[in-house]
Amino acid sequence: MGKKKHPHRGSMQFWPRKRARYSLARVRSWAEESKVKPLGFVGYKAGMTQLRLDDSRPKSLTKGQTIVYPTTIVECPPMVIFGVVFYKNKRKFASILHSKLAKELKKKIQLPKKQLTKMDEIKEFDDLKLLIHTTPKLTGIGTKKPKISEIALGGAKEEKLSYAQENLGKEIKIEDVFENGVLVDLHGITIGKGFQGTVKRYGVQIRQHKSEKTKRGIGNLGGWTPKRVDFRVQQPGKMGYHLRTEYNKQILKIGNDGENITPKGGKNRYGVIKNSYVLVKGSIPGPKKRAVVITQAIRPNKSSKEGLEVVSIMK
Repeated sequence: MGKKKHPHRGSMQFWPRKRARYSLARVRSWAEESKVKPLGFVGYKAGMTQLRLDDSRPKSLTKGQTIVYPTTIVECPPMVIFGVVFYKNKRKFASILHSKLAKELKKKIQLPKKQLTKMDEIKEFDDLKLLIHTTPKLTGIGTKKPKISEIALGGAKEEKLSYAQENLGKEIKIEDVFENGVLVDLHGITIGKGFQGTVKRYGVQIRQHKSEKTKRGIGNLGGWTPKRVDFRVQQPGKMGYHLRTEYNKQILKIGNDGENITPKGGKNRYGVIKNSYVLVKGSIPGPKKRAVVITQAIRPNKSSKEGLEVVSIMK
C-alpha cells in the first residue's frame, strides 16, 4: 500500500489564520491600465446557477459541444463617486468630497461641515483614487448602509484628475468598467465558522479509539526544547471570515435582465435581482448578500482565450 501524502496539511500559504478586520475586502495592489477608467467594482453575491455554454475553444476536448458550467451571480447596483483621495510619496495627504452626499453615508462616516480644500488647488500629487459607496437600497438584501471603498484609476496622472473632476458625484455602472469575456480578480471575505478544533481547522488525522486523552486532536505540542509552543503547531481556534483573493475568474455575461435569471419566488436567501448583474465562471468566496470587490486581473493568464458563448441559464 502506498504512503498517504498530505501536501496541504499544516500549509502556511495563509498565515496568520485570523479574522478579517472589515466585511469588505481591502485591495492592496491594482493592475496597470493605460485607458482612463475605474479598475474595480463592488457587487453583492446573489448565489450560484448553471449555464449552458457553446464551447468553441480550439484546443478544448469538448469543442463544438454544449456544456453545463457552474456560475456565480453577482448583483451590481450602480456605485456613486462621492470623493477623491490624493497620494504623494505613497501617503494620503488630501481628500475632496462632493458637496451633496447621500444621507445613508451618515450611518457610515462623520460628514465634514465644510470643505478645507478644493480640487483645483491641489497641484502636486503622485496618484489619486476614487472614493465610492455602493447603493444597497436598490437591491433586496435588506440594508441601506452602503459600503465605502477606494477604487484605483487607469491612465496618466492628468487624465485621472480630469476624470475625477468630471465624474465627482456621478454614478458608475458595471458596464462602464468591464466587458464580457474578460478576466478579473475576486476579493471577498469567506464564511465565518466560529471556534473549531484541529481536525476541521487543519485536517489533522483522527486518532484511534484507544488513544490517550483525545481522538480529535494532535499527539503533542512539540519538543521539550525550546520551552515554548511553536506558532506552527496546529491548535483549535477561530476559523473562517478570512480575506481571500481568487485570480483570473472569467466574466461570462454582463446583463440587466434580472427577471430572466431570478427563479420564481426569488433566489433562495437573497431575493429578486433588480439591477445589473455579472455571471462569473465558477465559485467565489463568501456567503450570499456579502459584498465582493471585482478588480481587473493583475496577472492575467495569457493562454486563456475566449470561446465560451452563453446559450441559456438553468435557474
